[in-house]
Amino acid sequence: MPSHTVADLLRGLAAGDFSSEEITQQYLDAIADRDGQINSFITVTREQALEQARAADNARQRGNAGALCGLPIAHKDIFCTEGVRTSCASKMLDNFIAPYSATVVNSMASAGAVMLGKTNLDEFAMGSSNETSYYGTVRNPWNTDRVPGGSSGGSAAAIAAGLAPAATGTDTGGSIRQPAALCGLTGLKPTYGRVSRYGMIAFASSLDQAGPMARSAEDCALLLQSMAGFDERDSTSMDVRVDDYAGALDQDLRGLKIGLPKEYFSAGLDPAIGDAVHAALEEYRKMGAETVEISLPHTELAVPCYYVIAPAEASTNLSRFDGVRYGYRCENPADLDDLYTRSREEGFGEEVKRRILVGTYALSAGFYDAYYRKAQQIRRLIKQDFTDAFKQVDIIAGPTTPNPAFGIGEKVSDPVTMYLEDIYTIAVNLAGLPALSMPVGFAGELPAGMQLIGRDFDEGRLLAAAHQYQQRSDWHLRTAPDCA
Repeated sequence: MPSHTVADLLRGLAAGDFSSEEITQQYLDAIADRDGQINSFITVTREQALEQARAADNARQRGNAGALCGLPIAHKDIFCTEGVRTSCASKMLDNFIAPYSATVVNSMASAGAVMLGKTNLDEFAMGSSNETSYYGTVRNPWNTDRVPGGSSGGSAAAIAAGLAPAATGTDTGGSIRQPAALCGLTGLKPTYGRVSRYGMIAFASSLDQAGPMARSAEDCALLLQSMAGFDERDSTSMDVRVDDYAGALDQDLRGLKIGLPKEYFSAGLDPAIGDAVHAALEEYRKMGAETVEISLPHTELAVPCYYVIAPAEASTNLSRFDGVRYGYRCENPADLDDLYTRSREEGFGEEVKRRILVGTYALSAGFYDAYYRKAQQIRRLIKQDFTDAFKQVDIIAGPTTPNPAFGIGEKVSDPVTMYLEDIYTIAVNLAGLPALSMPVGFAGELPAGMQLIGRDFDEGRLLAAAHQYQQRSDWHLRTAPDCA
């Protein structure tokens, strides 16, 4: 493979060192050879990818190359792709062929990207381990007995295994950042509204956000440049100028104030991850940044708040899957009620049904004020915590996850313990802020990630801060065993 990084691949394509068809074929061959161990792809679009690669090579010869011209990527199978199955890793949508493409898919195609296929995920993006997929568990390339994280675990595992240089993900409560941390990658959750949600099948509409996953901050900057922007078809899209993310990566970090929430460095954090994060922070101090202890006092309420709001929104969004218009339909229903009931019972997995039930209960008469309204009030307090913190500091840093990748099957029977794996990431979604995870070392033989959180639409500062650190380290270039 010429390179695992987006930046190097694009430079090589521009220089004519190799063609898009050549590297696309190599990635497709790698998927065929190795993905049987990892299970990172649900659908591989071999013929379409080669056709797109040839078109990209022709466009480059004509001097009409887009920003990502010829770059092979993968899309999380939650983005609609015209003419290609879009399953959300659910039996409910196993037979669904999308009639249109999501804005993210179209934007990246317009920039010249080549789609290798659709990656595995937790069913309807509900999970933190990629064990709830109808198509089976995804395995972490660093240790195939461990989870890759979720819900964007297929995207993360594909990149870590060298099966794709980059992929799209979605982040509702940490689903880009957590798998990026567990697989030794860089992943960016943009500000809510920065990237269009049109054509991205909804889990929790006020929390879901699409973003890039790759090896480096430079790679994520190049990808975000093509993903970001206003979309009139998305009522939550924000009409805010898109910065030159790649052009601002070399900004000086002297005088940068980094806030360290005391709540993120307390009991429950794996000591090895804590050590790796502190070592990275020391590098920032050497670059002239200043670290300041801060407090986000409502942090402990983020998980219970999220697990009222997200299931409530999911119960509403998933009500459209009823066996009538598209998707799975039960056989020989006795009547309409039986059609609805059995189609949903048979089409959804256990975790999805659990969250629908929780959400429906929280929204029901007599419980709305006690649960959903109260959770929204707490959400406002969490947002205010960040607003107050950013009066003192420029960015906030801490661990992405409390633990390294855990064993497959280790937490499936204990949903609450599983939910706590997102304790450092969930508050960011509740507040709608941008955040990035990057590799900063290892806990034993497994990657450890550090999270950087920024103000609204301050993705450029986060990417620059991560890039400057990655210029002084090589954690982001480490490859999983047998995946170089």
